[in-house]
Amino acid sequence: MALSLENKWVWDFWLVKENGKYHIFFLQADKSLGDPELRHWNVSVGHAISTDLRNWTVLQDALAPSKNNGDDDFADSYTTWTGSIIHKGKLWYMFYTGTRRSEDGKIQRVCLATSKDLVTWDKHVNNPLVQLDSRWYDGLNFDRWKDASWRDPWVMPEVNGKGYRMLVTCRANTGSNDGRGAIGQAVSTDLIKWTVKPPFFAPGEYGEMEVPQIEEINGRYYLFCTVSIRYTSEKQQTTLQGRPKTGLRYYVSDNFDGPYEVIGDGFLLADEAGSMYAARVIQGFNQQWSVMGFYDRDQNGDFVGGVSDPIAIEIKQDGKLCIEGTLQTD
Repeated sequence: MALSLENKWVWDFWLVKENGKYHIFFLQADKSLGDPELRHWNVSVGHAISTDLRNWTVLQDALAPSKNNGDDDFADSYTTWTGSIIHKGKLWYMFYTGTRRSEDGKIQRVCLATSKDLVTWDKHVNNPLVQLDSRWYDGLNFDRWKDASWRDPWVMPEVNGKGYRMLVTCRANTGSNDGRGAIGQAVSTDLIKWTVKPPFFAPGEYGEMEVPQIEEINGRYYLFCTVSIRYTSEKQQTTLQGRPKTGLRYYVSDNFDGPYEVIGDGFLLADEAGSMYAARVIQGFNQQWSVMGFYDRDQNGDFVGGVSDPIAIEIKQDGKLCIEGTLQTD
């Protein structure tokens, strides 16, 4: 296992490269909690560096929920969840998911922290910067879902070089309850002021589509997201014959804005057991594309925690992606 901590569970992560070093930022929680399901509400963001994506040196923590003299209404007073990092000018911008303790963490919003060195981070005074727009997205309604999803921000420059695009995990406000999972979007010219737009992608097949990411590979755009057993009942019985996979899902398009289609079964680093979750695709040494995920469940269904070594991706002529080797949970 590439990144595993003796006293902490490790799960969702995001990566950035600077001066030949890879920086990984990851969600972590103390194992002293006893129950790994409590980790989501006792979370901080850890930080480690590596030159080979396999051997990591842990640095000081990057972020933690804001205390602010007990102000439970602060944007990230309860959680600092999954995000991404982009560089602009002299600063690194980390966009991450914040929830409020006053709302019991049920409403997710996007927050920002900046850094000059990727080590010391300052939270933006106007957090949260981006929240869902009910014209297109589902707000908090327990009859439909357990929370108001607006998380896992993935930020990148626009293809035309003019401004920035943010993709998020969200739920559309139309369709069946188990098929509203979508990838939302917002746009900005300065990374501070954002305008929320209608869903980027909403196939109507999932309850949620988590941890979105887009990469250009061999001249085509690959949209990645993590899906679990929360498929629509129709999809489970037809396309998947009642045996849904959990893991990384991908779609392909010749254009950034789509339309996106499935090639083959559309899964990469996925299985029925849910062995690995929240995978990230990264271009490493010799321009080799690889995928890394965190170990989620073992053969008994118990939570594992810890980030995998990179696994090489083979790109077929038709654009299909394949991985080498099999999933291991040790």
